[in-house]
Amino acid sequence: MSNYANLPAPSPEAGLSRYLQEIRKFPLLEPEEEYMLAKRWVENEDSTAAHKMVTSHLRLAAKIAMGYRGYGLPQAEVISEANVGLMQAVKRFDPEKGFRLATYAMWWIRASIQEYILRSWSLVKLGTTSGQKKLFFNLRKAKARIGALEEGDLRPENVTRIANDLGVTEAEVISMNRRMSGGDASLNAQVGSEGEGTMQWQDWLEDEDADQAGDYAEKDELEARRALLAEAMDVLNERERDILTQRRLAEKPVTLEDLSSVYDVSRERIRQIEVRAFEKLQTRMRNLAQEQGMLTSA
Repeated sequence: MSNYANLPAPSPEAGLSRYLQEIRKFPLLEPEEEYMLAKRWVENEDSTAAHKMVTSHLRLAAKIAMGYRGYGLPQAEVISEANVGLMQAVKRFDPEKGFRLATYAMWWIRASIQEYILRSWSLVKLGTTSGQKKLFFNLRKAKARIGALEEGDLRPENVTRIANDLGVTEAEVISMNRRMSGGDASLNAQVGSEGEGTMQWQDWLEDEDADQAGDYAEKDELEARRALLAEAMDVLNERERDILTQRRLAEKPVTLEDLSSVYDVSRERIRQIEVRAFEKLQTRMRNLAQEQGMLTSA
């Protein structure tokens, strides 16, 4: 994807309001148009099609980025990082999976923003575990739920509860709470300029319009689902597994015609095997998820 030099870019000098007005000029895509553009990109690497998919979702990226005002970082840079995530999503989007680009892109946009926050803010260094990152984005919200927003160390019972809720150790909760309450960046420290001098970190961290746990929790869930998928594949025979993998799980799906040649059957027969295998896999995954407590019985 090289055709992005002409994308509108947010900047402090131009003002965010002007940028937001500019990106509203790009029309939203109807499902059929989005599908055809995505096909053009996947099959021909049509940069014009990819560019149109990106510009039609710039409003989505900006909306998600505005939910991360609570970290005291330049909003223009946060939006730029959101756009990077959006471009990554378009690059990897597969229209044959059956969902809209917006649904797929949300994960990439949030992940890109959060990596930028983690790179920029000294509280959490690169190389921290996914559990520590999740703790960073969730701690204040977890403290608010149990009424423990007072300064200083948490009471032992609150440390235990938060550690259990977030799946981290009590030592990690204590350490992160101390770092967020003082040291590297006190929650009472003033941030901002040009009239924002009375704002404090603690005023910025709470944002009811955004889930700043972000997709670290979703990433954990994605990894669990991948493991679930691998286990559920055992329900398929060798031919079903191969056809389903090549048709629905491969980065570039194999055509029905190619598979019909491999197995010496008709294209329609390949399609029937694919559908049947997918239904068997869905049923098996649902049952496994219930057994493992990932789903509740209806």
